[in-house]
Amino acid sequence: MAKSVVGVFENENQAKEAINELKRQGFDEREISLIAREEREQGVGQEDEMSMAEQDLGDGMLTGGALGGIAGILAGAGALLVPGVGPIIAAGPLAAFLSGVVGGGLVGGLVDYGIPEERGRYYEERIKQGHILAALKAKDNEVGLVTQILSQYGATDVESH
Repeated sequence: MAKSVVGVFENENQAKEAINELKRQGFDEREISLIAREEREQGVGQEDEMSMAEQDLGDGMLTGGALGGIAGILAGAGALLVPGVGPIIAAGPLAAFLSGVVGGGLVGGLVDYGIPEERGRYYEERIKQGHILAALKAKDNEVGLVTQILSQYGATDVESH
């Protein structure tokens, strides 16, 4: 049975290093999810909220301002406006859960991914504060390795659900 393993990174470099190590250990990048707030520069990429809300995360296109290198970590990253959180970038299987929650917030997508609602609210707050959430569905015999890698590269709040 697969479990969702989740970790929160303080910065982009930590997340990149952890994801690269997961890939070196044989995990498919298409199975690694990533969520981060999109940092926007003043006057750059000021699309209206509706255009972001209607964007398909699966198309691999990025809109908005200064997304930074974090968007390049995984293929298929996309931008989305999530009520209560603001503009985010998301990639991986978790992005598919988020594309349907535009009106319901980030917590609903995390719950659909297998994360308890209380922890989903906590992770949503961390993302609002500018942290980066990484998640991966792992088989029972892989959970320890994924947890170790996320922690080794600086993730906090590493949990499996």
